[in-house]
Amino acid sequence: MLYWALVFFVISIIAAVFGFTGIAVTTAAVARFFFFLFIVLFVIALIFGLFRRRPPSGL
Repeated sequence: MLYWALVFFVISIIAAVFGFTGIAVTTAAVARFFFFLFIVLFVIALIFGLFRRRPPSGL
């Protein structure tokens, strides 16, 4: 997910350099969406990971 956000960000920068502002704005919006989706999924996975911890065995 983070990979795709970076890909669209790079495409956005390249499009902005060449003057394609419409494409640059659209790809920047897609990159922002993927980045925030990544953050939300990361936080959810982190919370579920904290609750699923088992007590250490062998003590």
